Amino acid sequence: MLYEWLAADSGIFNLLNYITFRSGAAVVTAFLVTVIFGDAIINFLRARQGKGQPIRDLSLEAQLSKQGTPTMGGFLIWLGLVVGVLLWGNLHNPYIWVTLFVTLSYAVLGFLDDLAKVSKQSADGVSAGVRLIVGFAIAALACAFIMGLHGAHTPVGHAEWGPLNGLAEMIAGLAPETSVKPADPSFSGGVAVPFVNDYFLPLGGFFILFGMIVVVGSANAVNFTDGLDGLAIVPMTFAAAAYALIAYLTGNFVFANYLGIQFTPGTGELTVLLSAMIGAGMGFLWYNAYPAKVFMGDTGSLGLGGMLGVVAVAAKHEFALVIIGGLFVIEAMSVMMQVGWFKITRKLTGQGKRIFLMAPLHHHFQKKNWPETRVVARFWILSVLFALAGLATLKLR
Repeated sequence: MLYEWLAADSGIFNLLNYITFRSGAAVVTAFLVTVIFGDAIINFLRARQGKGQPIRDLSLEAQLSKQGTPTMGGFLIWLGLVVGVLLWGNLHNPYIWVTLFVTLSYAVLGFLDDLAKVSKQSADGVSAGVRLIVGFAIAALACAFIMGLHGAHTPVGHAEWGPLNGLAEMIAGLAPETSVKPADPSFSGGVAVPFVNDYFLPLGGFFILFGMIVVVGSANAVNFTDGLDGLAIVPMTFAAAAYALIAYLTGNFVFANYLGIQFTPGTGELTVLLSAMIGAGMGFLWYNAYPAKVFMGDTGSLGLGGMLGVVAVAAKHEFALVIIGGLFVIEAMSVMMQVGWFKITRKLTGQGKRIFLMAPLHHHFQKKNWPETRVVARFWILSVLFALAGLATLKLR
């Protein structure tokens, strides 16, 4: 909380009251921390893991050449992220803590999975059933807490706040106490309907179940995408950048009112956390770009996906995640379609058939003899387009 020590002073330190300034500082800080300590962490992981991450035999020469590369590189991301948030984030903000809780809890779950794989030199880690049960339990706690936060403060109506009242504070990312009123159950237990102003589909207690599906689905979708050098981290930074903007806008009454989107007091601070993730992600790419010196592993991918999901729930933009994280959705869908079709055709004909040459989808294109770098670059392009399309929905009301 470096900014809290300095922001009280007048002069140049007043900049630290602005979310935008602290977000920029978090990007730079997280990037530098990740790059500076990256080699030391990678060497430590290599020394402890021996043969590194076990590589599945996919009959792809490019995949087998990766044997011996250390995994659990997600530790690089989490180091940069945590340092960036601790220095520049408002640690009195509950949304920061619930997001860190989900992110780091999923990271621990992923670490245990990676550890089992490395120890046994097998692609089989923690069982899928255990991962889902623990993942849903973590998500349930987080979503219940978020529902309570949404219920504690509900946006005021337009008539209760003049257009210029508190404008300077809101642009700074500060929410005056007059910006909230007692809870409205339709807000705290509701889901915003895309393209409709000021309407929430009332779910009541089922909001927690809905949020659990969003968080767990997001975590596993990012996990499926992490299969090639740099493939997951760059789309994740684009998605994080899109949600950083969404969090800032939903946490700012002036901008939320202008765009006709729901105002969610306090979520603006998530911009700082997501900015730290972007910086740490770019620092990780420094080492994960082809040919990768380290893989993020489930230590990284589960935590990153969980972070994206819980931010979407907190900012009440869950449906936008389907568009912004479109690449992750496609990758996850390719696996479900492949497995589902194989089981159906095996039951009907006695011989399972496949839709893709291999799933997830990036391996399908590898099987079509696309170079890894071409697959990754084209998926990056798609991820940019998905992020921009998701942001465009903010004004389609």
